[in-house]
Amino acid sequence: MYTVEIKVMPLKELLDPQGKAVMGGLENLGLKGVEDVRIGKNITLKVNAESPEKALAIAEEASRKLLSNQVMEYFELRVL
Repeated sequence: MYTVEIKVMPLKELLDPQGKAVMGGLENLGLKGVEDVRIGKNITLKVNAESPEKALAIAEEASRKLLSNQVMEYFELRVL
């Protein structure tokens, strides 16, 4: 059994409306020094596989087919 963490984020080239809203909120609160905010998703999968490489392959397929929208998002995988 392997735990795979999937980080899904908006593509850097695209506007992140949630991030912009949070950035505005931080400014309204008087919090200085934050240059940019990007909002994404953190997904953890428990994968029953023979090896970490196979667990990553399963998580990658799940990410491509269901967990991310590759038109607007990218993802990163990591076995914990």
